[in-house]
Amino acid sequence: MNPAPEPTKALYLDDLSVGQRFTTGSYRMDEGHLKAFAAEFDPQPFHLDEAAAQNSIFRGLAASGWHTAAATMRLIVDGELRLAAGTIGLGGEIAWPRPTRPGDTLHVESEILEIVPSRSKPNQGIVKVRNATLNQNGEEVQVFTAKLIVFKRPPS
Repeated sequence: MNPAPEPTKALYLDDLSVGQRFTTGSYRMDEGHLKAFAAEFDPQPFHLDEAAAQNSIFRGLAASGWHTAAATMRLIVDGELRLAAGTIGLGGEIAWPRPTRPGDTLHVESEILEIVPSRSKPNQGIVKVRNATLNQNGEEVQVFTAKLIVFKRPPS
């Protein structure tokens, strides 16, 4: 895994604005890890066996979408969008427009889409973030639009 540029500080709600963009380091999807993850969590033939995968809709070995999601989460946590209280999800929408393949090198590009301060909890808000996981060719392999709880900077 290649690290993202180190942020100068943890981010609070006050530091974010709609349209703001963040990026991560990179992560290579190793075939051994791909198969090990699939064997434990998503043991389907197109994730485990090259011949079966060739005869599937994927036309070749493909990572589990959940493996791509797990790699994405790790990249986000280590990336530029480092939230002071952690990345706390409320839910979201996920899509896998194309398969992640063994040997793909992934990175994530995030964009703040919406910021809604809480009316009932003035120390926090809900931030909607589009996280696009791209392979080495710049192709989206996962798009996760998440709603996150983000806290305001505490009073000094």
